[in-house]
Order: sequence, then C-alpha cells, then structure tokens
Amino acid sequence: LLLRWRRRRALWRKVAEAQERQERSLVRMEAVARRFREQHPSMNVVSILSLPLPELAKKLRDGSLPPDHVFYAYVGKALQIATETNCITEFLQESETQLRKAKLMDRQGLLYGVPVSIKDSIDCQGHDSTLGFIKNLNKPAAEDSVVVQVLKRQGAIPFVKTNVPQSLISYDCKNLIFGQTCNPLLYTRTPGGSSGGEGALVGGGGSILGIGTDVGGSLRFPAAFCGICAIKPTGNRLSKRGIMAGVVGQKAVAAAVGPVAKDVESLALCLRALLSEDMFSLDSTVPPLPFNEEVYSSTKPLRIGYYETDFFTMPSPAMRRAVRETKQLLEEAGHTLVPFELTNVEYVIFNYCVRGMFADGGSSFVKKFKGEMEKGGMGLFFWLAKAPHWLKTLLSWISKPFVPRFSSIIRSMKENTVDEVWSLHREIEDYCHQFIAQWKKLNLDVMLCPMLGPALGIGYPAKLSVAVSYTMLYNALDFPAGVVPVTLATDEDEEELKGYKGYYQDWWDRTLVKAFRGSVGMPVAVQCVALPWQEELCLRFMKEVETL
Repeated sequence: LLLRWRRRRALWRKVAEAQERQERSLVRMEAVARRFREQHPSMNVVSILSLPLPELAKKLRDGSLPPDHVFYAYVGKALQIATETNCITEFLQESETQLRKAKLMDRQGLLYGVPVSIKDSIDCQGHDSTLGFIKNLNKPAAEDSVVVQVLKRQGAIPFVKTNVPQSLISYDCKNLIFGQTCNPLLYTRTPGGSSGGEGALVGGGGSILGIGTDVGGSLRFPAAFCGICAIKPTGNRLSKRGIMAGVVGQKAVAAAVGPVAKDVESLALCLRALLSEDMFSLDSTVPPLPFNEEVYSSTKPLRIGYYETDFFTMPSPAMRRAVRETKQLLEEAGHTLVPFELTNVEYVIFNYCVRGMFADGGSSFVKKFKGEMEKGGMGLFFWLAKAPHWLKTLLSWISKPFVPRFSSIIRSMKENTVDEVWSLHREIEDYCHQFIAQWKKLNLDVMLCPMLGPALGIGYPAKLSVAVSYTMLYNALDFPAGVVPVTLATDEDEEELKGYKGYYQDWWDRTLVKAFRGSVGMPVAVQCVALPWQEELCLRFMKEVETL
C-alpha cells in the first residue's frame, strides 16, 4: 500500500510540474504579445487576423506585412482561445528565435512567416509528445518530425502544441495532465478529437493553420464540430515519421497526417507546401507525388456519388439535411449526382476497424495504460481488452439476442492468430477493391457523404464509440476524405430529433439522441471523398461545396 501511495504521489508530482509548465507557457505568451503591442501601438491586429491564409502568406512573401506583426497577433489571439477552451499544452519558445531568423532571411517558402499549431502527438524537438500519458512526460523529442521539418523549410513557424485525449483513441479531448478542452463555439460541447486542441484553436481563430492526425476521424471530427475544414489524405501521402500513434504497428486501419484550417484554399496551400522535394528526400517511403495543380483548378462538371445514411448510425436530422441541401446545390451548378448504395457498414466497423485495431486482443493497448492513474474515456475498450478470452466469448453469446452491437464489439476484441490477421488484411483489401469497382461502375469522380454532427456534449464520445462509422470507413478503405461546414443546426432539426429512434434502438442509439440535443446554431458539415492518392480532386470537390 505504501509503495502504491508513493508511486501515485510521484505521478501526481509529474502532472503538477506539467501543469505548471503549461501555465508558464501561457504567461510567457501573454508577456511577449503585450510587449510587442506596446512597442507597436499602430499594429492592426483585427485586420491581420481577418486575412485568409493564402492572402496572408502572399503579403508576408511580398514584404507588405512584417512576420513579427503576424506572429504576435496570433500569439495574442491563441492565448485568448486557450484561456477560453484549454486547447494549448505548450508554447514553443524557439518560435521566437525562428521569427528573428526569418526577418533576416530571404522571404522564401510558400508558408514564409505563417504561425502554425501542432498536435501534441507530432514530434517537435525538445518537447514532449505525451498522448495524454503521464509516462510520456519529461521525454522530449530528439528531433522534429518530418512534417515539422518541411513546414520550417517552407518558412512556417510552429508556435504551440495542442491538447489531445489520452491514448488518441477517442473523439473527445480530455486527459489527466491537461484536462478537458472545450468547443470554442459552445463550451458545453466537445471540440471533437483526437486533434481536438487543433479544432478548438483554429475554430476559435487562434491559429490560421494546424497539423493533426486521423485514424478514425481524428481530423474530421474536430473540424466538423468546430465549423472549419480539414482533409485526411491517403495514409502515406504525407510522412508519418516522428509522429506517435494511438495503436502502434497495426496495419488494418490507415492513419494519416493532415491540415486543419478555416477554408479549403488554406488546406490546398498547406498540401502544396508539404508535397515538396523536402518531404520526398527526408522520407523516401512517401511517394514523390507533387501537388497536381491541374486537377485542383479544373472546372469540368463532376460526377458525384452520394448517400444520406450508412444504415448503422442513423444520421441526425441536421446531417441528413446537410447532404440533401448540398446535393441540390451541386445539381443546380451543373454536376451530376448519383445515389450510392452503401452496404455492410456494420461488418466493416466491427470486423475490419475494431478487430483490426485490437487484433492482439487489445494487449498492446492495455500496456499503454500500465502505471497510469486514469483510463480516460476508454472504459469499455479497456475493460474488454483485459477480459480473458473465455469471458469475452461467454459475454458475446449471452448479449447477442439483446444487444447485438455490444456482442459484436466483444467478439471483435478477441486475440487473433497470425494466420487470422493475414486473412483479415486480405479481406480488407478485397473489400477495398469491391468498393472501387462499385465506384467505377457508376463512373464517379468523388463522393458526398454525411459527417457526424452537430457537436456532441462533452463526455458523450466516450459512451458512443460506435458513432465513428461515417469517418472510420474511409480509414479502413484508405481514401482521402475532407470535411466542409455547410449549414447550422436549426429549431426544426431540434424538433425532428424527438422522433429519432436509431436503427438498433439500443442503449447507444438512445444515448446518441441525447448527445445531439441542444445544438441549435452549431455547425454541421459534409464529408467529401475521393479515390486513393486523389487529394487534389478531393480538395477541388471540397472547394466546390464551400463556394456553393
């Protein structure tokens, strides 16, 4: 008992030190932003913050806007949003040194002088990548991740790291070290996750460009919930070297790195900058595909597949309306819309996604929590991962007639043999080819899909792991997928929610309707999807949706 008490005290001490560091970061941000404002009383912060990224980058490159004015304007705004939402874990002090160097150098790079926020799990030299785990504190990264190195070579200035949920396997944003991050549009709502700090900071206007990761919707949830744009590229389009993963080594569900920003043009500029010789030489495992300008700027009418539901997670009235209204606008603009029949999503979620990520029965996932004081929002998965095989089998059998989805989750969390894992990978490959064949048969360019929303109440994502179906499908398929906000939840949507039953009418469906309630005025997005390696076409489609 005494040993356990001592161990807990040591852990609490580490947490307290990290929280003090976070507090010192915010104090430092406040001091430097105030000092700069006092020295430059004529600086027009409002006009700087109102510039879209492409325009801001242009003014920085042509010298009509000094980089220090932009930097300190964003430091001040980021501090305000961090105070309101608790989204920043650390101020990167070396960003000030980088800024001083930038002023002396040629105005080189597509992102010259642009301050960029970075998700906690992406390595920045000299800083922790905690994933919300106490054991990862005081273990600073030896070098920058490839993405951060490329951003710097393109002139960008990474200036803060942002909060994540413990383990990253969650679409809320809370951990024991830094606490809960709130949605900047409504503090009782989650900002989404696992790139939740990015969603809150960019959504609140405290960062003009953020970099996050996505293994089941971790870029798309925060963007959709906070009313901004994001793209999850094909898994290997951008380098993942120096980026910490939630579940290391699994190959069934493709993780990806991608940008978050206020508009689509900003995402395109970021990809233009990242898809450069710098990245291809720093990580030779990334295909050397530069940004295809011709595809992105094309104006030829598109042939667009669409669906309103995946028949697994019943869409909220606002989600359904978002797809319908977008479909109508696209048709009026001269595009062709074709219904797409989505089948077997339940099988994909349980047998490919859950089983694929926890193919070892969840033992490596459990190991991550060893010595931690809290299991975050992963109670159910954690408990199932620890349960012996016979108990999982028994529970799955008993619960099947009453709660079929719960039974499927338990069945998906059993330990697999190597032979079974290889068969699973083969099965996922076959499914991907079938999906592409259906796509090609309809002669589609892109696909319009629902995106979960509006933002759920804080704490609800932990109870609603099944609601990742709309996003995680495209990690299993490894297709590029972006989100664009298209509407706001209305009183009529709220009224219609009263009739929401769900497809299974189980505990999860009853909980989801509660999580959606009280969201009038919150943004609702759609998902734009393209075939693998077609990020430029995906962005072109997103731009079309955004414009309409």
